[in-house]
Amino acid sequence: MIGATCLVASLFLIQSGMHIGVALMLLSFVGVWAMKGLTIAGKLLSSSVATSIASDAFAVIPLFVLMGLFVSATNMGRDTFDVAVLFMRRIRGGLGMATVAANAVFAACTGTTIASASVFTKVAVPEMIRHGHTPGFSVGVVAGSSILGMLIPPSILMIIFGVIANVSIADLFKSGILPGILMALAFCVTIFLMARFRPGFVAVDPKALSGDYKGPLDGASGWIIAGKFFPIVILVGTVLGGIYGGYFTPTEAGGAGALAAFLIALFRRELTLRIFWEVALETGRVTAAICFLLMAAALYAQMLTLSGLPYAVGQWLQNADLHVMVILFGYLAVVIVLGCFLDSVSIMLIVLPFVIPVFDAFGVNLIWLGLISVIAIEIGLLTPPLGLAVFVVKANLDDQRITTWQIFMGTMPMTLTMVVVLMICVLFPWLSLVLVGQRWTWW
Repeated sequence: MIGATCLVASLFLIQSGMHIGVALMLLSFVGVWAMKGLTIAGKLLSSSVATSIASDAFAVIPLFVLMGLFVSATNMGRDTFDVAVLFMRRIRGGLGMATVAANAVFAACTGTTIASASVFTKVAVPEMIRHGHTPGFSVGVVAGSSILGMLIPPSILMIIFGVIANVSIADLFKSGILPGILMALAFCVTIFLMARFRPGFVAVDPKALSGDYKGPLDGASGWIIAGKFFPIVILVGTVLGGIYGGYFTPTEAGGAGALAAFLIALFRRELTLRIFWEVALETGRVTAAICFLLMAAALYAQMLTLSGLPYAVGQWLQNADLHVMVILFGYLAVVIVLGCFLDSVSIMLIVLPFVIPVFDAFGVNLIWLGLISVIAIEIGLLTPPLGLAVFVVKANLDDQRITTWQIFMGTMPMTLTMVVVLMICVLFPWLSLVLVGQRWTWW
């Protein structure tokens, strides 16, 4: 009863505006106090602070954050978009597809949806509107494709899941490669179908779909085009190639990626002392916030374990003789609904310590569970009333005539596409496990 009460209370406190880390620590401390007394609660609180992040494996967090901020502080996002436009402009709906492609490549360097949404709102939306695309479609494509930042490795959400579930972060990164590519391709197919069958939703002027767009690289030499795209290739190859090739651990890959991003920024002469100082400060702020959340999550998980709630629910589900997929679909439905009200990190920290022991008892592959959990949580970034990615796009828009509701309507086709890809990943676990070298199926 105490565990269930704390679980429900955490939703109310976070929704009321309390910081998630403070809410989880407060409720966990009070819950343990009610079960075991003040002395035990104090000892658990001190141990979670002292030991929960006392491992060099957590160095992966500031390193990937630092790499992403170096990339965001330069013009690599714009260069990636310009190159994608050059190769895809002749396709019907090519500007939208180029935005998706650029976001997919950019996601392999940032690890966060917010960075992708911020950069491409300023880069892609003005170009698409200027070329005759509707404002709703333009912002919808940017907001929708920005979720690739959490799906395509490196991903901050995958790191948090790996810490909570105690599974390999490198395997989680590998599991996101094929689903991430599938998601990007599905977005492109959706854009093509909309341009073909709903051109009024895509463009104000039908000529915008004719492929006459002239970009900044139009007529440029191959050397110039290669120079624009080569830096991002180096970063992606360093991180993903190093991890997948077995040369780097995730922590080492983060260090190599951060160093490569720093050197590229210096070589491009886009890194001033002021920018470097801002990047360093922001890295510290983000890292401190994530580490505080992980400490809170550790104490929260200990409280739930002491309460016996996950074990009791697991026993009840096993005695009810429900198929594991029925339980899984219920879990995914709850996560998507919570996404309408909470941010992605809050959902993960609240729900996972409760459900992981339940699914583990059923023998569910936790790498696969992490992958589909990230997709389901990311769907919530596009759904009202919270829709974090939507509000990030709105905050970075230069055109204030575009309303938040227009952005939500523009992202609707992308949201439906994400649901379809989520179902594919649920039905075919090998899609996320083949690169990991694991075999598991629920059939």
